[in-house]
Amino acid sequence: MKPDFHPPPGWPHPENQAPGFDMAPGPDDASAPLAGPDAISFEQIRERAYELWERNHRPEGFEIEFWLLAERELRNERERRKAAHEPAPSGLGPPSG
Repeated sequence: MKPDFHPPPGWPHPENQAPGFDMAPGPDDASAPLAGPDAISFEQIRERAYELWERNHRPEGFEIEFWLLAERELRNERERRKAAHEPAPSGLGPPSG
């Protein structure tokens, strides 16, 4: 049976959100993005969690672990893309010749 991936129980509410912490929308808003302009959507995390679950031979009882792993992977990918597009700090670029 295919699990229904959701955020872990007890995930903080937006009003209790720490700075820089992306929140997932509630189950009624599955396609809404997490906080921020380039944030990861609830649906993107759900899809990645499902892919991870399938790649790991569909174990039962690990929905939360796969959700958290999916979110972590997507955040890391986003950070790598962001870092690749940032200009090098002055003085550290390639030597001018």
